[in-house]
Amino acid sequence: MSISLVVVPSVTKLPPETAGAVLVGGSHGAVYAAYLSAKAGARAAIHHDAGIGLDAAGVSGLPWAEQHGMAMATVAASSARIGDGADMLRRGVISRANALATACGVETGQSVAEAAERLKAAPWPHREPERLAEGRAISGRIVCVDSISLADARDAGLVVASGSHGGVPAGETAAAFQPTLALFNDAGFGIEQAGVAGLAILDKAGIAGATVGALSARIGDGHSTLMDGVLSKVNEAAYRLGARVGTSAFALALAVTDKAR
Repeated sequence: MSISLVVVPSVTKLPPETAGAVLVGGSHGAVYAAYLSAKAGARAAIHHDAGIGLDAAGVSGLPWAEQHGMAMATVAASSARIGDGADMLRRGVISRANALATACGVETGQSVAEAAERLKAAPWPHREPERLAEGRAISGRIVCVDSISLADARDAGLVVASGSHGGVPAGETAAAFQPTLALFNDAGFGIEQAGVAGLAILDKAGIAGATVGALSARIGDGHSTLMDGVLSKVNEAAYRLGARVGTSAFALALAVTDKAR
């Protein structure tokens, strides 16, 4: 039986052919993204390590995936762009792998192309994961979402603190629903500063955007972005609102909401 390879910029919207395939997705390797890959029925998944970050959140999906029977590995942020599955496949290097992936012959330092081939031997089917509680909470004019995919038109004009990386897919998603301010994790910046590339997209749309340092807040955790995050990069629109690198994301969010009253 031929096992297919699915390559996508983000795992938030996966095609039906993901079931039984090896997935190379540009999303970070935290739990929520791993859950989305497993829920779609991926045989095995390769995600981005997002610079590893605070509490190793960028690779926290690896043990979760193992517990749910899915082989999974991550790609070093220094080797390929986050939010770009094709780039990960073309030049990515494996940074970590769970035991199920290691059993297939995947190891640190291996090319993603080789790892993807080896993962075709991963066990499948695996059990469908139990539903994760929606990582979304709102207080006043501030919304916290573990993934920017959980935000939408109802959040127009609000401050959205997201656990997503600040790469191109996240910038495009946020630009579509027009928040007043969007906060992301910088995923360790990574090669070609891909982890903050979405801020320019927001600037073009006239939307304030900023990232918090991956070592200051847990990627995949919108509440941590808001409450723990220290700003690492701001776009021009955010700068005009008072955003400054090295300051608190929470303080900025409060200042922006105060101005909106």
